[in-house]
Amino acid sequence: MRITFRRFPGHTAAYSVIERDDGVVYRMKEFTSSGARLPYDLRHLIVERELSIADGLWGTIAAGTVYSSMDHLRGRRPPHAAERSAGLKREHRQPVMLAGLLADLVEAVAMLDAPSEDEIRRLTGTKLSVVPVSEPGEDPADAAAVPSPAMLARAARALQVETARWARLRVGEELAYSWPAASSRGLHAVPQPREAGDRRDPRRTGKRGPR
Repeated sequence: MRITFRRFPGHTAAYSVIERDDGVVYRMKEFTSSGARLPYDLRHLIVERELSIADGLWGTIAAGTVYSSMDHLRGRRPPHAAERSAGLKREHRQPVMLAGLLADLVEAVAMLDAPSEDEIRRLTGTKLSVVPVSEPGEDPADAAAVPSPAMLARAARALQVETARWARLRVGEELAYSWPAASSRGLHAVPQPREAGDRRDPRRTGKRGPR
């Protein structure tokens, strides 16, 4: 699956274009204003990729979930697409919610200058305070099985890199990303971790004009 994010003028309604592997193409509205700030859905994508989250927002979209913010552009939708989408939403509601909390957490870590493991743990407890715990008084990070401080720090560095790339784009330019191919279990494969500093997957295409 290919996802393209275009830099729009400030205060302009923004969207990304999603080209699924089955040839169906959607336009997904952004709920944050356009401009220099990294789009909300792109932040989700970077964090889910770096933390190998297969059943978050983008994994479920690749598998067939269609959200109300997505408009069909072209391509023949498969039979029973609406039923599959509804089923995926029910089945993966909690993982998608947790992926959103992790995106918030990683963004908070990325705003710190060389955060320590203790600082990351404190942020984790704060950001995941709404996650149910299995025993009274149990640390939310343990119950949610969240990534280690080292993994969160690595994801934060990746987010910083992509935020800087986005800020350098001129209006009309794009960043394009790929999501892995389908797995045998229905959801798309877990994004594989890459070596630190390897940013070959996202591409600055420099395309202009409406899609």
